[in-house]
Amino acid sequence: MEIQTTGYRKTQELGKIFAQEILRKGPQEKAVILALAGGLGGGKTTFSQGFAKGLGVKNKITSPTFAIFKRFKTDLARNRALQKINFKNFYHFDCYRLLGPKDILELGFKEIVSSPENIILLEWAERVKKVLPKETIWLQFDFIGKNKRRIVLDKDKTSKRCKNAVEKGGKKQLKDRLIISSKPQ
Repeated sequence: MEIQTTGYRKTQELGKIFAQEILRKGPQEKAVILALAGGLGGGKTTFSQGFAKGLGVKNKITSPTFAIFKRFKTDLARNRALQKINFKNFYHFDCYRLLGPKDILELGFKEIVSSPENIILLEWAERVKKVLPKETIWLQFDFIGKNKRRIVLDKDKTSKRCKNAVEKGGKKQLKDRLIISSKPQ
């Protein structure tokens, strides 16, 4: 699935929609992981801002480049429809400064991934792909022009179950708001 956004608000909106689809899917045995890959200016942090908003995170989201990661509490308990969902923490990682998978493991990543209460989003995830579980949802971000970004759900790296859940729900919500195509990857 390929999505093109025009402007940062549309990219944030896409992030919010993805978060809502993940919440609709409900808890799993381990953390839900979104891996964002792509170059500078591709829209990863902007998408992350919308994603966090979709989880009910009230804090301002900036790229944690120097901190490597930040943990935020989700605010799902206030939403009656989502009270039964057990996601309590949103972890936002920026792997740009990491030298490899070993670096993220030293930060307690295995423990974070093992908890079903966590939703994890990693920017520059390609730097640590060797330690990411097969259930990881992979998105590729590309800069097309000044206000245009292409976001592709990577079918080769994303498990079929995750891909189907995102595509089914995402296409319904995105139909009139963003440009979508089903070009083969």
